Amino acid sequence: MIYLTVVSLIWAFSFSLIKTRLPGLDPALVAWARLVIPIPLFLPFFRPRGLPFRLMARLILTGAVQYGLMYLAYLQAFRYLDAYQVALYTILTPIYVALLDGLCRRRFKPADFWAAVLAVGGAAVITYQRPAFRGILTGFLLVQLSNLCFAAGQIDYRNLRPRFRALKDREVYALLFLGGAMATGPAVTLTGSWEQLARLSLSEAGTLLYLGAVASGLGFFWWNKGAVQTSAGTLAVFNNLKIPLAVAVSLLVFGEEADPVRLILGGAVIVTGLLLARQSGGK
Repeated sequence: MIYLTVVSLIWAFSFSLIKTRLPGLDPALVAWARLVIPIPLFLPFFRPRGLPFRLMARLILTGAVQYGLMYLAYLQAFRYLDAYQVALYTILTPIYVALLDGLCRRRFKPADFWAAVLAVGGAAVITYQRPAFRGILTGFLLVQLSNLCFAAGQIDYRNLRPRFRALKDREVYALLFLGGAMATGPAVTLTGSWEQLARLSLSEAGTLLYLGAVASGLGFFWWNKGAVQTSAGTLAVFNNLKIPLAVAVSLLVFGEEADPVRLILGGAVIVTGLLLARQSGGK
């Protein structure tokens, strides 16, 4: 559980760092950088011996979805939302974990669906502004796509882990970041933003290095390591622990503004949905 706690604290600052330090960079380039930087950190531990090719390919695919596609959607959302809003909208991830897990096990829980509906309603209470609603809705949907990808990757890694019990997590983790980099690289080419690498300021380069090595590299490694060692219920709780921390950091440390009444009311609706899912066994 210590891994999940440390990562939650690290990620609480990541939302605002992206919004305030990297606003001029292409989100696809930021995603690619955050996934390329950790690869050299894990290559010295890589142990492919004994791993079937199909399993290595599956781990690369898991990384492409959980990290690559997730980051492409997540980072694009910052163009439409404040950092605290992005953080708040990740609250649906545990519900997606439950829904996807139920789909894999062929067990549908109606409470999970209604919990998701309540969470959407709570998000609307917090951020609905008629003139800007279209942009906010776009950002909200991008975060949900990101949540789905991250949830799918967590489930797949938990299911794959028993197939390489003789190895430690760090001995295969380079494959997941490789998959993420392979998924984001073509997106950077499509946006034509490779030249931004040559124009990075010292602040932008330092922020990318921190986000790639610490928040993404160590953060994702420790998160999946903690996910394997804890129950599904504990994992669901920690998926949401970073949210109040990130909202507090965005408002108190980085000075973002929010309507406190709407934030509390909308947050209460979202929490009601999560409680509904938890009490019905939707973990």
